[in-house]
Amino acid sequence: MGLAQPLSRSVRLNGFATCLRLEEVYWKILERIANANDCSVNAILSYVDREVHLRYGGVKNFSGLIRVVCVVHLLNPGGRA
Repeated sequence: MGLAQPLSRSVRLNGFATCLRLEEVYWKILERIANANDCSVNAILSYVDREVHLRYGGVKNFSGLIRVVCVVHLLNPGGRA
């Protein structure tokens, strides 16, 4: 049940400080994604934030989007969504 506990972390999205609340399991998945791409979790989050703004003008629920990114990563390891 520990992995289901929500955890808030301060992050920087393209230079802007904010707080993101995700369950521990998603933070662990983000760490794996970052390690696989030789970068930081902040870099992954900034990339997603930048892409969603460029392609769609933003998103109302960024934490929900990050959960989807994590699930897609698990369903499609080594590939792109």
